[in-house]
Amino acid sequence: MHYKSIFISDTHFGYPINQSKLLANFLQNHTCDNLYLVGDIIDFWALERKFTWKLADSHAVQQMLNKRRSGVPVIYITGNHDEFIRQHLDYISFEGIKFVNEVDHVGVNGKKYLVIHGDIFDNETAVWDILSHLGNGAYMSSLYLSKFVNWIRGKFGLSPWSISLFLKQNVKGVVNYINKYEKHMIDYCKRGQYDGVITGHIHTPCIKQMDGLEYYNCGDWVESCTALVEHMNGRFEIVKWDKMVEF
Repeated sequence: MHYKSIFISDTHFGYPINQSKLLANFLQNHTCDNLYLVGDIIDFWALERKFTWKLADSHAVQQMLNKRRSGVPVIYITGNHDEFIRQHLDYISFEGIKFVNEVDHVGVNGKKYLVIHGDIFDNETAVWDILSHLGNGAYMSSLYLSKFVNWIRGKFGLSPWSISLFLKQNVKGVVNYINKYEKHMIDYCKRGQYDGVITGHIHTPCIKQMDGLEYYNCGDWVESCTALVEHMNGRFEIVKWDKMVEF
């Protein structure tokens, strides 16, 4: 498929559990006129704890660079896990990629969208996982447990099931946290006279209308394996890419 724009967030390169192999496969199978990297692309927090950069991480980065070398504008929006880059925006330069804290995107439909990672709207916690009140270790534990559970489910021909996704959708405190996060962002965009926002951070892919504005969340490449895409006719869609596909 060819898209007008592809928006990817929360790849967390350097985190022990991510889906960079699937991301590389997704980028191989799709072309675009614009590529937006919407924060937490490189996980400096994880790399500081323990250097766990995988070969698949490099392959995914290479696919991004291939897009840039073919003439596609690539814009890297900083997040909280790659906030190190924020200190060097004035002079950082790499392969012609543009590094910013936020950027405006004018869609095919003529509407103006704020593209931002979203951590500045998270006044509940400073950690990136949605199980914030339990901490990063609990989130990683849930990922390992999900991996084990899904290995068993696969033996019985059952579809994958995410523990953390279940908690996001069913635990009242977490649901309230997500609702507050989304409302803060929409209020900010209203004041800035935007038509909508494109974000990441909370690892929850979403397309919906809020208070007359359009809210888009790209999801992540740790669990959901999703990207937000803008079709040539201006339609936005969440694409889930959880299986390797030959091209």
